[in-house]
Amino acid sequence: MLYPLTFTPIFKDKIWGGHKIKSILGKDFSSLPNCGETWEVSGVPGNISVVKEGALVGETLQAVLEKYKEQLVGKHVYEKYGNEFPLLVKFIDANDDLSIQVHPNDELAKKRHNSFGKTEMWYIMQADPGAKLNAGFNREVTKDEYVKAVSDNTITDILNIEEAHPGDVFFLPAGRVHYIGKGLLLAEIQQTSDITYRIYDFDRKDDKGQTRELHTEQAVDAIDYHYYGDYKTHYDKKLNESVNAVTSDYFVTNVLHFDQEVMHDYTHLDSFVILVCVEGALTAQTVGGYSFDLKMGECALIPASVSSVTLIPEGTMTVLESYVP
Repeated sequence: MLYPLTFTPIFKDKIWGGHKIKSILGKDFSSLPNCGETWEVSGVPGNISVVKEGALVGETLQAVLEKYKEQLVGKHVYEKYGNEFPLLVKFIDANDDLSIQVHPNDELAKKRHNSFGKTEMWYIMQADPGAKLNAGFNREVTKDEYVKAVSDNTITDILNIEEAHPGDVFFLPAGRVHYIGKGLLLAEIQQTSDITYRIYDFDRKDDKGQTRELHTEQAVDAIDYHYYGDYKTHYDKKLNESVNAVTSDYFVTNVLHFDQEVMHDYTHLDSFVILVCVEGALTAQTVGGYSFDLKMGECALIPASVSSVTLIPEGTMTVLESYVP
């Protein structure tokens, strides 16, 4: 029988990675020089999550999906995505600025890479004083203006750059230029895709003196050049209420900020649910008496066949609850 699944994190060292994954989230990546990302729930080929506990321990997410199909992901999700798990969840520690980048939409990604596009969201978990990020442009930009700004290294002049604070949410549809700035620790929920077009990498070199590959030509046709005014996602973080932060074609994410027990009934959803603990700690219980603990920096995949989950916080917790609409 299917039960809530937790997975062994996949650690990624990055040229911009740091040590908050260990110092704040308590995850040990001692075999790596740093850790820029942990992939927590992943169906990306070559980086597929492995079940950490219970009867399915040691099984890959892919194998569980192929065996249980709509029991795991829901009928409409399985009809749409088949044996491809549709979401990827990461924690990201930016000890330095990431590259300025963009992701293609489904249509372009399908044509160029036979892949899904990449729409994503960020939830800021911790921010050093003054830490900033980029989402979108700071004015209307033409394709020609953009190409010129890239060629003469003035790209940062046309970017919308703003300070980020814990609890901030940014939704980044495919096509939106963005980068995560130094000093931010965040949770990222995205489509299952690993396609990134790197536009500018601040001229940095790796330990062998090499610069990283740029994808300036490919990025030009992937970018949304419109100016949207306000790029932060506004939501009311209310105590003991489930608050919707993001609703998109690919995922819905609610913010659960609770200091009391709450039961969530999922019988109306035809989807799995991913719970991402971004603050505090909790114990979760499902029908049939299965229980598991989550603390800040941990995730659980609730199969579509599990009808409800009761969350019991230790003090105050904040959890991101995501599913496919």
